[in-house]
Amino acid sequence: MPRPLTLLIGALGGDGGGVLCDWIVSAAQSQGLGVQATQIPGVAQRTGATTYYLEVMPVRGQSSSVLALNPAIGEVDVALATELLEAGRMIFNGFVTPERTTLIASTHRVLAIGERMAMADGSFDVGRLLQAVTERSKTQILFDMDQAAEESGGVINAVLLGALAGSGRLPIPDAAFEAAIRHAGKSVDTNLAAFAFGRGHARGELEQAVREHRKRQAASQGVEDLIARARLAFPAASLDVVEEGIRRLTAYQDRAYATLFLDRLDSVQALGSPELLRETARHLAVRMSFEDVIRVAQAKTSAERLVRVRNEVRAKEHEPLEITEHFKPGIEEIAAILPPGMARRLVAWAERTGRLGRVYFSMHVRTTTVWGFARLRFLASLRWWRPRTFRFVEEQAEIEQWLAQIRAAAPLNVDLAREIAESARLIKGYGDTYRRGLQNYRRIAREVIAPALAGRMSPRAAADAVANARVAALADPDGESLTKTLAAIASASLPLRNAAE
Repeated sequence: MPRPLTLLIGALGGDGGGVLCDWIVSAAQSQGLGVQATQIPGVAQRTGATTYYLEVMPVRGQSSSVLALNPAIGEVDVALATELLEAGRMIFNGFVTPERTTLIASTHRVLAIGERMAMADGSFDVGRLLQAVTERSKTQILFDMDQAAEESGGVINAVLLGALAGSGRLPIPDAAFEAAIRHAGKSVDTNLAAFAFGRGHARGELEQAVREHRKRQAASQGVEDLIARARLAFPAASLDVVEEGIRRLTAYQDRAYATLFLDRLDSVQALGSPELLRETARHLAVRMSFEDVIRVAQAKTSAERLVRVRNEVRAKEHEPLEITEHFKPGIEEIAAILPPGMARRLVAWAERTGRLGRVYFSMHVRTTTVWGFARLRFLASLRWWRPRTFRFVEEQAEIEQWLAQIRAAAPLNVDLAREIAESARLIKGYGDTYRRGLQNYRRIAREVIAPALAGRMSPRAAADAVANARVAALADPDGESLTKTLAAIASASLPLRNAAE
């Protein structure tokens, strides 16, 4: 007798989990498939999960089969979640496994009671949730279904049903799911639109996953030796971050650049703190793959992006699609890809004439035309030129200074070194965002980190000061909060400086 297909749904109150369960049952029954569903209401206000468990026979004529009423650990074929933390809850409970489970989940967050009650930021780390989703499931279909429901005019359960249909895991045609929605007789048109949106997005996600898998396979042939080196040199607790950094930087630049990443981490590994190594590796990989015009052009012309845009606007295969990219580079962005000497002269001229930060060049590029696409692809092809650019040279110098500060701080206080590593969060993006972040980081380095390394602050107080300054800089892009925080830090450390003198 064939094994039933098992589905577990985790939903929030008001997300229509019961209606979703009924749609699936109705669609399965219309195809003559044996099906059984169990609904387990949870506690309201996000203190408990509302779950639904279904078993569906894959072939007709098995309607008299004995089916289970509740899921077994490691025995779930498809897990569906209307919110990211619900996906994490199912993973934590052992129902999602990398050998078997297809996980379909919305990436948006609705804070749980425990998160809301925290005095500070009590929210779960979304990065860790997404990492668990990727590592603990066989296949993933992830996108913001709440936003999709809003854009399509429907509700999230219809989007989730469409994603289930698009996954192809059930032997039920799309028409049967659509008939189930019509049979329910509630908001039929909007639910059908949301169903179509979710189905199209899921199929695009799967196609993209196949392409990404093939790309990773091809890239892995050139980085296997680097990963082997990392596994021999670094503790197991940091390997997931280090290996991802190797893959990221190989795709961003080349194998030699990923080798430089490992060389830099060797000096941090010598400090003897696995936690510091992990945090430094995470931020170092991001800093080394900084955003520049070349990187932006690569992203704008990727095949995956075109598929995602078609899914977002629900364009059918036969329908034409036009994409217009809006760019507004300034003199600094142009100088970033020039040779250092030429770039410095251009920036100096712009400063003298008052054009720096004021003159921008607005461009509209249609990447769905041959000429527009070719222009961006030419920029994307300049990856070989990147190490010769002004921005690359400047970034490497900044990275080396940051690593030197971490190495100098670790013997004084590991927490201080870790806070310095975390300060790299300020440096991100490009244009005005990058410039503000770099300025804020340099102020913290000059007014807090440098005095701490010179012994004019106690290491423990310095660690707290760096953390407070970083939080202030992230909270206020204009720098007013950072100015006040730095003034308070300077006042608090003045007695210690006087005593040292």
